[in-house]
Amino acid sequence: MPELPEVETTRRGIAPYIEGCEIREVIVRQPRLRTPVPDDLADTLVGQRIGTLGRRAKYLLMPVGDRTLLWHLGMSGSLRVARLGDMPRKHDHVDLVVEDGVILRYHDPRRFGFVDWLQGAPLEDPRLARLGPEPLSPDFDGERLYRLSRKRRIAVKPFLMDNTVVVGVGNIYASEALFLAGIDPRRAAGRISRERYERLAEAAREVLASAITQGGTTLRDFVSGTGEPGYFAQRLNVYGRQEAPCRRCGEPLRLVTLGQRASVFCPHCQR
Repeated sequence: MPELPEVETTRRGIAPYIEGCEIREVIVRQPRLRTPVPDDLADTLVGQRIGTLGRRAKYLLMPVGDRTLLWHLGMSGSLRVARLGDMPRKHDHVDLVVEDGVILRYHDPRRFGFVDWLQGAPLEDPRLARLGPEPLSPDFDGERLYRLSRKRRIAVKPFLMDNTVVVGVGNIYASEALFLAGIDPRRAAGRISRERYERLAEAAREVLASAITQGGTTLRDFVSGTGEPGYFAQRLNVYGRQEAPCRRCGEPLRLVTLGQRASVFCPHCQR
């Protein structure tokens, strides 16, 4: 599933090609996505100019005229830059054709993503209103994790992945951050000290910033906005490496299930 770094990589990749451009044509090949494509999409978009792209958690925000499109990549979606004459592939569901023959093309084999109109001001849309702070913003720190975790029996990994606590720390990056902080993902969130939460918040910021810089994580379905795969997977310490030796101590990594998600950790380095 594309996580926050993949979505931010997409935003940065497509922005130079479409920001400020007029939309000349809208092609909808498959309207039945997780949320059906709005019936008025083409009528409303054609002739409008695209504003500065934004991102909130794993949502992309695209201002067009006096409205805003909300994109979500779902489990397997991607937004790529194509050119007129580039034949659509299977599962290329929506095209926005802009000036100079540039096409913003939405691809989604599983159709769990969507494009929809934002409802009201960005912070009022029900899909965005209850989200926690961005992990790279000043509003996210160890003090917030410590305060929200008191008396919580939930394991720390699903606690860190809760979008009301902090957005965008998905399975891959939660696993990596907990490894860097030396915290066992099974430990109860309410039994972790303020000092350790400070280390965890810093580790989460570090791993996410590194992943964004390197273009996201290479997954089977993900590519950036310009069609290039991410490369962060080459540096993963624990995710997907069960039974492999720990890069730090050499002990075999263990696999457990937490919150219905696979979690790999080092029992020696993470306590």
